[in-house]
Amino acid sequence: MLKKIISYYQTAREELFKVVFPTKEQIRNALISVVVVVFVIALFLGLVDLILFASVSKIL
Repeated sequence: MLKKIISYYQTAREELFKVVFPTKEQIRNALISVVVVVFVIALFLGLVDLILFASVSKIL
């Protein structure tokens, strides 16, 4: 039982050394991309909301 646990942690440690973490530049580029996409979607949804609100206001 103890041998299995030790083997598990050794394997997990070996796998952790294989992980390639992103560079600061990659993180910054991903952050900028996410912010731009969120901003564009927010503008689109705001415009759709404004159009629908104006349409419903004229009907009622």
